Amino acid sequence: MTSQDAIAAAVDRLAAAQEDRVPCAAVRDLIGTADLPAAYAVQQGLVRRRLEAGATVVGRKIGATSEAVQNQLGVDQPDFGYLLDDMDVSADHPISMRTLVQPRVEAEVAFVLGADVDPDAEEEITLAAVRAAVDVALPALEIVDSRIEGWDIGFTDTVADNASSGLYVVGSAGLPLSRLEPREVEMSLTVNGEERSAGNGAACLGDPLEALRWLAVQAWRFGDPLRAGHLVLSGALGPFVPFAPGDKVEAAISGFEPLAVEFGA
Repeated sequence: MTSQDAIAAAVDRLAAAQEDRVPCAAVRDLIGTADLPAAYAVQQGLVRRRLEAGATVVGRKIGATSEAVQNQLGVDQPDFGYLLDDMDVSADHPISMRTLVQPRVEAEVAFVLGADVDPDAEEEITLAAVRAAVDVALPALEIVDSRIEGWDIGFTDTVADNASSGLYVVGSAGLPLSRLEPREVEMSLTVNGEERSAGNGAACLGDPLEALRWLAVQAWRFGDPLRAGHLVLSGALGPFVPFAPGDKVEAAISGFEPLAVEFGA
C-alpha cells in the first residue's frame, strides 16, 4: 500500500509542474504502477487544491477510450478525471496557451446530463439508464496535456495527473439523442486545414454511451455519482495530435456543426 507521504509528494510534484509549466518526472516511482486507489488519491489531492483556489467541478472526462489513444499512451484501459470550470475555453478566441505544458488535441462527443445517475444498486446503471439521463450531446475538442516529461506515462501516472487533462471546448448547438446515435458518428480533425486524425463513434469503447455507462459505474463506486447538469467528455474518436501556437484546429463530427478554434501565439 502506498503511504500518505508518497501520495502527498506526488501531488506536490504534479502541482509544481502545472504551476511552473515545467514537465516533471513520472510519479510511478512514488505510487507504483498498479496501485489505482493511490493514483486516484493523488488526482483527488490535485483537484482539491484547485477547488480551494476557487475552481468548481462541472463534470468528468473519460480518457483512453479508443485503441488508438491507448496505443499512443501505452495503456490498456480507460480512466477518468474531473472537469473544472476554469478548463472551459469554449468562449475564448483565440485560446491562450499560457496554462499548457505539452498539449495535444482530440475530438469527441460530449454529453450534458439532465438527471442524476445515482441508483440504489450498481446493476441499475445500464446503457438504457445513462441514455435516459442525457439531455443533449455536443461536439467537443479536448486539449489533453501532461505534466510528466515527454508524455512518459504509465497508467497510474495519467490517472494521478487528472487523466492527462488540460482544457476543453464544446459547441453551442446540442442535439438530443432522438436525433443522434453517438456510435454512428464520423469524425475528421484538421490542423490548419490538413486532416490529422479521423475516427468514429464505435472507436470510443464501441459506443460513447458505453463509455458514459462505464464512467457512471466508476463514479458511483467512488461515492461521487454523476449529477444533473454535469458535462461529460466521453473520449476520443481517433488519435490525439500535437499542435502549436497560432494553429487553427477544426473538428467535423457528423450531425453537428463543425467546431473550430484558434490557439494564441
